[in-house]
Amino acid sequence: MERKEVIRKFLQTLLAHKSDAQPFADDGSLFLSGRLQSVDAVALAVFLEEKFGLDFAEMGFDQERLDTVNDIASLIEESSNSRQ
Repeated sequence: MERKEVIRKFLQTLLAHKSDAQPFADDGSLFLSGRLQSVDAVALAVFLEEKFGLDFAEMGFDQERLDTVNDIASLIEESSNSRQ
């Protein structure tokens, strides 16, 4: 499964828990727009650490870098490039 598709599915699950079934674009804001909250950012961070090996303790946590599917995919790409 493509990386962005995995991210989208997880974000859809988070939104569904809030009864938000509205679609979102890969560049659509999720946190800054208020659709997701800080507690959701924690769940997303845990998911990204487990699924993609991100280490927020090492890289620092910046919720703005998790605001869109594209932002998240870029963060994963940067992290995997820095580990090589």
